[in-house]
Amino acid sequence: MVQAGKEAGAKQAVSRIGRRALTWGAQQLPVRRRLDRLATSLTLLLDQTAPDGMYGGSYFGDGRNPEDRMGMSGYASYDRVSSMANRAAFIEWSLFQECRSLDVGCALGFVVEALREVGFDAWGMDYSEWAVRHSTKGARGRLRQGSLLEPLPYADGEFGVVTAMETLEHLPPEAIPGVLRELRRICGGFLYLTIPSFGPNRCGLDGWFSGKVAPERLAYYDSLPDDYDGPVPFEDLMRDAHGQPIEGHLTIASFNWWEEQAKAAGFERVPEMEARVYPQLERVGQTGWWCPYVFRVPGAVLPAEPLRAAAESEALARKWQVAKAG
Repeated sequence: MVQAGKEAGAKQAVSRIGRRALTWGAQQLPVRRRLDRLATSLTLLLDQTAPDGMYGGSYFGDGRNPEDRMGMSGYASYDRVSSMANRAAFIEWSLFQECRSLDVGCALGFVVEALREVGFDAWGMDYSEWAVRHSTKGARGRLRQGSLLEPLPYADGEFGVVTAMETLEHLPPEAIPGVLRELRRICGGFLYLTIPSFGPNRCGLDGWFSGKVAPERLAYYDSLPDDYDGPVPFEDLMRDAHGQPIEGHLTIASFNWWEEQAKAAGFERVPEMEARVYPQLERVGQTGWWCPYVFRVPGAVLPAEPLRAAAESEALARKWQVAKAG
């Protein structure tokens, strides 16, 4: 235990030194924007040498004041209700037939637990070792710790549905193409994403900049033409009380940008399925909070519509208490 503690401390020190060196270099040289992006990528890699980086226990509410986030990233408290896991799982259940599924960025596995209750062979993966160690009871033994910056420990086409909800924006822009290719490799059917996005959306509600870019830069970004795709430069991202990108969000881009990245990875967007998402977002009170995308691998057959009987849907909405008040 003592030796393990020393090793962890050494790794954290290396990570801190590396981040400081990269930041100093980016500030000193004239090609600052390019170096900022490089520094972001290398910082993320260096953070893998430290236990969880920013995604340790405090990110999930451990030791936090549940009444006040104090401008910090993460959750004041984190459970199946506050994480919106029942709402997310309800939407997934409404869209897709029961199958073997993977939730990437699963945190403590609340979505995995909920989906298992309704017949999915659900699994999860998260970068946070703390989250996996503290998994919820119904997901124990079904979560893996892993990084999207590395090859995923799953077989080709292993999952009928892969989800990454409020997850991919935590990666730097240059990592996204490789990550989507790897998600395409393990996906045998559908990819369901929610990603903070801006700009016009050909399949649903448009996105927005507020809460994503620094407040002093908001007017500038709101004035940009509709064909601006981003991603927003690192220096213009909204920050938390520690001066880090809020919630660890590193890639803020347009709907069009994300669609093009997925298309290049071998997915095709499914407007018919996204049209089914928005009534469910309204039902659970998440309209204007989640920006949804549905992609499929070529040849994947769309589920029947309606997939769920109205009475069955109402019963689950009551059980999970997901229906919007009023």
